[in-house]
Amino acid sequence: MSAEIKSHLLELLTRALASVAPNEPSSLLTLERTKQAQFGDYSCPVAMQIARQIRRNPRDLAQALVAALPASDWLESAEVAGPGFINLRMRPAAKQHAVKAVLGQGTRYGRTDRGQEQSVLVEFVSANPTGPLHVGHGRQAALGDSLAAVLETQGHRVTREFYYNDAGAQINNLALSVQARAREQLGRPAEFPADGYHGEYIREIALKFIASKSADCEDIEAIRAIAVRELRAEQDLDLKAFGVIFDNYYLESSLYGDGRVDAAVAAMQSASMTYESGGALWLKTTEYGDDKDRVMRKSDGSYTYFVPDVAYHITKWERGFARAINIQGSDHHSTITRVRAGLQACGQGIPKGYPDYLLHKMVTVMRGGEEVKISKRAGAYVTLRDLIDEVGRDATRFFLVSRKADSEFIFDVDLAKSKSEENPVYYVQYAHARICSVLDQWRTQFPAELASQGTGVEDAFFEKQDLSSLTSARELSLLQYLGAYPEMLEKAADELAPHQVAFYLRELAAEFHSYYNAERFLVSEPVVRLARLALAAAVRRILKNGLALLGVSAPRQM
Repeated sequence: MSAEIKSHLLELLTRALASVAPNEPSSLLTLERTKQAQFGDYSCPVAMQIARQIRRNPRDLAQALVAALPASDWLESAEVAGPGFINLRMRPAAKQHAVKAVLGQGTRYGRTDRGQEQSVLVEFVSANPTGPLHVGHGRQAALGDSLAAVLETQGHRVTREFYYNDAGAQINNLALSVQARAREQLGRPAEFPADGYHGEYIREIALKFIASKSADCEDIEAIRAIAVRELRAEQDLDLKAFGVIFDNYYLESSLYGDGRVDAAVAAMQSASMTYESGGALWLKTTEYGDDKDRVMRKSDGSYTYFVPDVAYHITKWERGFARAINIQGSDHHSTITRVRAGLQACGQGIPKGYPDYLLHKMVTVMRGGEEVKISKRAGAYVTLRDLIDEVGRDATRFFLVSRKADSEFIFDVDLAKSKSEENPVYYVQYAHARICSVLDQWRTQFPAELASQGTGVEDAFFEKQDLSSLTSARELSLLQYLGAYPEMLEKAADELAPHQVAFYLRELAAEFHSYYNAERFLVSEPVVRLARLALAAAVRRILKNGLALLGVSAPRQM
């Protein structure tokens, strides 16, 4: 519901509660949208919550609260249902107010300062620089960037961060793979590593290395440097093509260079949370809910992969991020307990649930009814660039954020390219373009109505119109959706669920298309015409705002 309507209803209920149960705090009052229209628009359960402590029957208490509600121009009726729910039905005038709120607030509609500018770090993609970004990275990019945008609507200061895993065994295998290909190109004996990378991009990097001034196939460090540099550059270009921009990049290698990994291990040792066994150093993760203790430092002196993760997250806390959210593949589930245990063992006062995680399942790409598994350049997987090149940025971003993160997702290339209502991004964008077309026709057929207002001021013009004629079932349904936008954003932020924005846009578009097919906009009666156009303009604004949160364009023509 819009903030104005929610504030109004809570004020009515607060006054009723003060009259009937003056000792009960108004903070107990909550409102929920009813799931069925027959029960009104909103429901309040306060009578059932306080009935026991004030020793009254909940239904009788609810009746008393209803009787004590002050008169309101926006509240049509209040009824008691079930064991004591107070169901509230709004007058059309209250729902019509959503149009004025949308048009008046524009891009600010649905935004709030309730987050009090909490500093939040959202880490996502964080791909090893060992190859092009695959579609799983693409899903992370779409989820992470959209979640960050949603969190910003709630007043949070969000930093988007990419953590480069540029150290460890995988980088060694990358360097050895490029070295083997370089030797092959020079006609020298080459033994390809068992866990090496086989894509065509490895050969491309090898050729670039050979062409460099300091090419020495035995200089593995030089090969490692150019391979990481080339792949980081390629990943950056892919992300730019995807419309994702990061505020900060953090290198795993810097944690070793700055001594942060050793410092984190020392902190855990000082807290007596480690022990040695079998030549290895162990962390007592069982004291933090793990099923068994975990090795931190192997007998050969190298650290297991979760140890630098602990050091990295300590930097997040030290940099002032009271909240950190990691978006990673579901295969990282086992690391959550270990990282959190390590942070607790360091004794720096980091909260137990730090960081938050949003885990996503991988993506299956289908074309022509068959799974697509191979990329020409990557050799073993479909790349993000493959999807962008084939279906475009808009469809790729919308599709990859359109399902709950922990659900399996099939990316149907044929559907993403189709121009039909089954294609959700096309359907939503078409609703926006349809409204633009209607408003263009209006400007042509009724030029005098906007002539005195100048150009680019349609929203301000429509905000002033009489909306009292918007009373049909379809119009009230659309108005309800407009009013629901702010609470949808709030819920999406609280639940780390940016897919809810995509769901909402799809439903709003469906409501508008139904309205468009059932009603005429450019009718002869000026009051009705301008009211319907105002409603359409408000829908257009919400569609554009919501698509922007997903990183998707809102075209004027299709």
